[in-house]
Amino acid sequence: MTSWQMVRVVAGVFILLSLALGIPGSPIFMNQWFLAFTAFVGVNILQSGITKWCLMETIMRKVGFKAGD
Repeated sequence: MTSWQMVRVVAGVFILLSLALGIPGSPIFMNQWFLAFTAFVGVNILQSGITKWCLMETIMRKVGFKAGD
């Protein structure tokens, strides 16, 4: 798996988990402030698309994932 693929997997997990923790109807609801984390991930994805740089991808490369094409 390449670094850019792993970034998308991590972003998807973060979004789904923060939604599950932040939506009142969820069985694992904790607090609505978890929805702020969903917004944070979305803003980072937007920033990555505009600037073509992603901190999470840099971290994934340093952890050992190969760079994608």
